[in-house]
Amino acid sequence: MKILLVGAGGVGGAFTAIAARRDFFEAIVIADYDEAKAQHAAGALDERFTAAKIDASSAEAVTALCREHGITHVMNAVDPVFNMPIFDGAFAAGADYLDMAMSLSKPHPEAPYEKVGVMLGDEQFAVAEEWEAAGRLALVGMGVEPGLSDVFARYAADHLFSEIDELGTRDGANLVVTDDDGNEIFAPSFSMWTTIEECLNPPVIWEKERGWFTTPPFSEPEVFDFPEGIGPVECVNVEHEEVLLMPRWVDCKRATFKYGLGDEFITILKVLHTLGLDSTEKVRVKGVEVSPRDVVAAVLPDPATVGPRMKGKTCAGLWVTGKGKDGEKRSTYLYHVVDNETVMADYGHQCVVWQTAINPVVALELIATGVWSGAGVLGPEAFDAVPFLDLLTAYGSPWGQQELAPQG
Repeated sequence: MKILLVGAGGVGGAFTAIAARRDFFEAIVIADYDEAKAQHAAGALDERFTAAKIDASSAEAVTALCREHGITHVMNAVDPVFNMPIFDGAFAAGADYLDMAMSLSKPHPEAPYEKVGVMLGDEQFAVAEEWEAAGRLALVGMGVEPGLSDVFARYAADHLFSEIDELGTRDGANLVVTDDDGNEIFAPSFSMWTTIEECLNPPVIWEKERGWFTTPPFSEPEVFDFPEGIGPVECVNVEHEEVLLMPRWVDCKRATFKYGLGDEFITILKVLHTLGLDSTEKVRVKGVEVSPRDVVAAVLPDPATVGPRMKGKTCAGLWVTGKGKDGEKRSTYLYHVVDNETVMADYGHQCVVWQTAINPVVALELIATGVWSGAGVLGPEAFDAVPFLDLLTAYGSPWGQQELAPQG
């Protein structure tokens, strides 16, 4: 297996640090628009890693780099605005493809908070038959959320539940970032560009009797009590791939995604939207054309650098309700908790990007060993969950299961 990793940012850097401890691949080419960043990442690792420059907005550039290095698998670790050029470039090169976030959505032009427009992943699913006919695999949404949460959905359906009412992804944390004087500061632990995209777009919900529909941002607030000391966090509806992926492969009555943002973060996002600073359309400022969202992302701390000043834990998980295999009501939370200080000490990468990056590494190892195989555009739910969860644990990062009081 020869892997082209597109993106040497926070997640890309964590991906290489995790992969360097495994032996399932022959080579990884770390490619970034900033070649110095790619060279720095490769230089800290062994001889299997090399660096290259790439323009991720050009499918032709992706194809050319794949052919130059004999790439078999393209791993997309950049903002999803670049998904389609990387996706198309991998296909043209005859390579398989993985990403952690799917092609972007476009709100419904007349009723954005009621009806779906172009949904996450629609552009990729539109060519699924071409990928399948070519015998190529595009494993989409293979991060932590989406990704591990979708693996949990498959596991719950196969091993825990006879009937599923709701697959509810719930994400929360108690992370705190401080300045040099120890004062808490606002510093997102993940890509601000992506966070703005998913939090300000109309959230999508799926119901068996209704299909996919949307609501206003930050709708249906609820307090969810997260495990391992994180505690209660208010979560709200956010647009996310799980809702678009899970119902395609797992039988359920409802699918949702709720994110524990907190009042401060929600207020900041609302202000950005009010001022138009969430826009990706370029504006001219003193003779220079810039995207307001790019500016916001640029002035905030780089998520890859906040690890040393961050404390706490992050939790990704899936809350499943319905009937257990015994026919009785059941409510189960399947989760994965990562402590920032632990992974900073072990890997030198902060917990949010590390938790995202470990899952595609596990998936690639399963593909390399033939445990997972397939063709077409597939989500993590399309594969057996047990080998994934076993290997995740073998990597030294076990998952958890918590039984909750059944509802109703």
